[in-house]
Amino acid sequence: MQLKSKAFEDGGTIPVKFTCEGPNVSPPLEFIDVPEEAKSLVLMIEDPDAEAKPWVHWMVFNIPPDAKGFEENSIAPGAEQGLCNGNTLGYEGPCPPENEHTYVFKLYAVDKMLDTDPTPDRKKVLQQIHGHTIDEVVLEGRYQKGKK
Repeated sequence: MQLKSKAFEDGGTIPVKFTCEGPNVSPPLEFIDVPEEAKSLVLMIEDPDAEAKPWVHWMVFNIPPDAKGFEENSIAPGAEQGLCNGNTLGYEGPCPPENEHTYVFKLYAVDKMLDTDPTPDRKKVLQQIHGHTIDEVVLEGRYQKGKK
């Protein structure tokens, strides 16, 4: 399984457009070679460098396994968004207070659909996928405010 973006290379700089210094829209993502036995996908974007570790910037679950990815500023039909650390549902772009931070985009292939929850947070989603993850892949981006 692979996770790629047309907006930045793995380990590269995330463009301003996808951060708090720009329009703060989610980047386009491509899901490649998803296992046939997957019943759903889960995407999490986290900042392990944040003081509150890890800071969740975006969580999308129950992504249909046949989704080829997300267009810019969108998710696949049928997918659900979870709570970010900013207590919002939806994308929260990179916005480090200082220094360059790493943003880990992690895609999980899961052998079940996740239960819906009025407050789906990281802990609840990780509990549901525990023991049900078929494959996972990581794409990393970096960002530092003011460094355009």
